[in-house]
Amino acid sequence: MANAAGLFILLAVLLDLALNRQLTLLFDVCFVLACLVGALAVRPRDFFLVGVFPPLLMAGTFAVLALLSRGSVADPHDGFLQAVVSGLAHHSGFLVVGYALTLGILAVRQVAVRHAGAIRSAARPDRVVR
Repeated sequence: MANAAGLFILLAVLLDLALNRQLTLLFDVCFVLACLVGALAVRPRDFFLVGVFPPLLMAGTFAVLALLSRGSVADPHDGFLQAVVSGLAHHSGFLVVGYALTLGILAVRQVAVRHAGAIRSAARPDRVVR
């Protein structure tokens, strides 16, 4: 899942930079979509990984861009750390939306997993109630 989301974000960044020379709403929408699909597609045992993934994905994206194409996320004369923070600040609204959707979906899925487990254990004929 993390590899697929990373590749999707890479394609979104490349497309956005080719079209606009900076990250725009296209990147932000693709980021939220990657968060949403990741939360829906992951196995329950990987919920923690997906739960911490959105901020790491965005910070990693901006760190790579700060190294390779600083002007796409910040002023070209900014330092590395300033460019990363600037990129995060400019896209923080969509980071919050993606993160909130991810955590909300994972919470609903966790409840569903617990509920399904309770139903399965209650349906076992080998359990004797005393």
